[in-house]
Amino acid sequence: MVELFTNRPERAEAGARLHYGDALLEIKSSRPVPGGRPGRPDRYVVAFAGVESREQAEALRDATLYAPALADEGALWVHELIGSRLVDRDGNDLGEVAAVEANPASDLLVLGDGALVPLHFVVEQRPGRLTVDLPPGLLELHRS
Repeated sequence: MVELFTNRPERAEAGARLHYGDALLEIKSSRPVPGGRPGRPDRYVVAFAGVESREQAEALRDATLYAPALADEGALWVHELIGSRLVDRDGNDLGEVAAVEANPASDLLVLGDGALVPLHFVVEQRPGRLTVDLPPGLLELHRS
C-alpha cells in the first residue's frame, strides 16, 4: 500500500516512477483503496516493476518514496513556504509561515501566531518571502 502526500494523483498511476534511495521504482499497476478524501483517494495498492517476491515487497514496508520534481511554472512547494516571511503589497510584515494546512477550498498558510491565510491570496513568491493581496480585515478576524 502506498499513501500519497501530493495533490498529483497521477504519481500513483502505472508508469510513474518513484525514488527509493538511489533506486528508481516504476509502478507497474495500481488501484485506489476506498476511503480516501472524496474524489481523491490517498492510498493505493501498487505493484512495482522488478519487485516480484513478497520479501522484496516487505523490504519496502514503511519506506518513504519520492517523486521526481515537476517543472510546474508558478508551483508553490510546501518546503519553500515554511519559514518564509509573509508581507502585504505595501511591504508590511504580516508574520512568518509556520506550517501549511490542507483544506479543500484552498490550502492555508498558518502563521506563527495561528492566523490562517488562504494560499490563493499569494501573488508573488521570492526566496524567503511571500507577497499576498488580502481582503481588508482578513487577519484581524483571525487575530481577535
